[in-house]
Amino acid sequence: MLIRLQNIVLKMIAKGEPLGATMDRLLREVEALVPNIRCSVVTVDGAGRLHPLSAPNLPKAFSTCLDGAPIGPACGSCGTAAFCGEPVAVLDIRSDPLWADCDVTALPEDLVACWSSPIVDSRRRVLGAFAFYFCEHRGPTELEEQVVETCAHLCAIAIERNAQKVEHQRLAFTDEMTGLSNRAGFNLTIAKLGCDEPGRWGLLLADLDNLKKVNDTFGHHSGDNLIMGVANAIASIVPRDRAFRLGGDEFAVVVRLEDGRGCVAAVAARIIEALKVPMNCAGHAIAARATIGGAILSERDEKPDDVKRNADLALYHAKETKRGRFVLYEEGLRSTITKRFDAVRLLTDALKEERVEAFYQPIVRLDTAGVNGVEALCRIVGHDGRMIPAAEFHEATSDFLVASTLTERMIALVARDMRRWLDMGISVQQVGINVTSADFHDGKLGSRVAAAFEQVNVSLDRIVIEINESVYLDNRDELMAQEIDNLRLQGVCVALDDFGTGYASLTHLLNVPVDMIKIDKSFIHGMEPQNASFTIVKGLIAIGRDLGIRVVAEGVETPLQASQLHGIGCVLGQGYHFARPLSWNDTTAFLMRQKRQVRFEDPASTATTFNTAQQAVPADSAATARLRLR
Repeated sequence: MLIRLQNIVLKMIAKGEPLGATMDRLLREVEALVPNIRCSVVTVDGAGRLHPLSAPNLPKAFSTCLDGAPIGPACGSCGTAAFCGEPVAVLDIRSDPLWADCDVTALPEDLVACWSSPIVDSRRRVLGAFAFYFCEHRGPTELEEQVVETCAHLCAIAIERNAQKVEHQRLAFTDEMTGLSNRAGFNLTIAKLGCDEPGRWGLLLADLDNLKKVNDTFGHHSGDNLIMGVANAIASIVPRDRAFRLGGDEFAVVVRLEDGRGCVAAVAARIIEALKVPMNCAGHAIAARATIGGAILSERDEKPDDVKRNADLALYHAKETKRGRFVLYEEGLRSTITKRFDAVRLLTDALKEERVEAFYQPIVRLDTAGVNGVEALCRIVGHDGRMIPAAEFHEATSDFLVASTLTERMIALVARDMRRWLDMGISVQQVGINVTSADFHDGKLGSRVAAAFEQVNVSLDRIVIEINESVYLDNRDELMAQEIDNLRLQGVCVALDDFGTGYASLTHLLNVPVDMIKIDKSFIHGMEPQNASFTIVKGLIAIGRDLGIRVVAEGVETPLQASQLHGIGCVLGQGYHFARPLSWNDTTAFLMRQKRQVRFEDPASTATTFNTAQQAVPADSAATARLRLR
């Protein structure tokens, strides 16, 4: 009969039946086997407290009273047996001192005695206790002792197997490094969230912006410390069961909403603020930087994955446009990102098929109309032969890989074209090349530029690297400053492009070592005598002159604008008034015409390099020169 009992229980264990169901079946079989007894099984947790596991024929209220009770030398039959590791027989529950502190009001009156045996594993650790409750004042018979010995062993097997299963599940759903739930745990959690109450919950997805840099600079041990520090910071702001590490530098937070949108934004703001506090990463004080995207359950979301997809889109948009900050998903963001995807695809295909070409727009002296240099501008040759301007794919440069590939292509094209011009006897003083944030992330921009132009034997002092203010804002760190210093030490000129459009533009002149500023065309277009744009441009020209920084006015489209700029001391201009961006062939013809004209002009009006000091000449000279140039 005991063999049959063993087979039943072991079969249930092997099939992976729930522990509670297995214990219930075991106790029912024992109660059918041994008359006039009732059984119970309790477990002991790591803190030494009891928890009812099975007692199919005891009142639930009695089991509830046992839940959380401590084990000890005088804690009822089960608590004492678990504490001592030995069987304990109590012949009179209601008078025995071992039960003095136990609540037995819910225990049926006919149960008067209790015999409990410890359940121990293979390493003699106490896992719980197996108890017989008798209707007589007695201890166990020899048969009952044999039954309990067998049952305690079966209970130990079942409890150990269940503990292994629980631990396996814990490991499957827990990130080992941080102790947070992992991606599998995250997927399981959000799958259980309801979508029938819009605005009830939201989701934050965060990426660490500087983990790779920390790994590369200080080693992976420091990077691991940073990840653990970020996990602890997030878990200090939201309940730990709502914080997740999805892998690598990715984290997620489920936000229960009380006041709608503001709650999600507030949690994101607290996380970003908390990460500003430097963490001890293997002896290095490092502040984490994170970009966060968020979404709130809306009426349009039919399942939790819809919210996650929206949060992903917001994170993608934040990484491309507002790195280090938070973006909440809004309707319309999807179309914006789709447009960016299309631009990335267009540019990626063009790069693979070598359909990217360099066009050049002249930079002209306003006093002589002599060509002082050119700016290289990217164009894509469409499959239909149409030249696609940068405005149609500019958003693609927010993708770091595509942007850096494009820069490499443009550097190679400019180097080739410069060599061809020099071989033709055309001396182009300087060529401007635009770069993006992506080009500063590996610290190798200077070496790439040097390698490309040294290969074709073109001096680096003919190159101008143009950085717009958004690039500077994305890279306000030591790496950015080092890269600019390296470029300038090699003789490369550095220009701050679209000047005036970024936050704290004038402050940049104090922090960024540049040789030139290019005033954004929005100021030039808005110029009228003595209006705000006119005054700002005039002031910038004076500031540039006093700081020894050359100034170029962009977007010069009318003779009046050129005349006004010349009149307030601006020497260099660029825009459609002088020439549109031209292909290499058209630029070559333009430069050849300029070269022929220079032979017949006064030496004072010949084209010079960007190093020419800013000085004004009479407006009528500039007008005459423009007529010659046209």
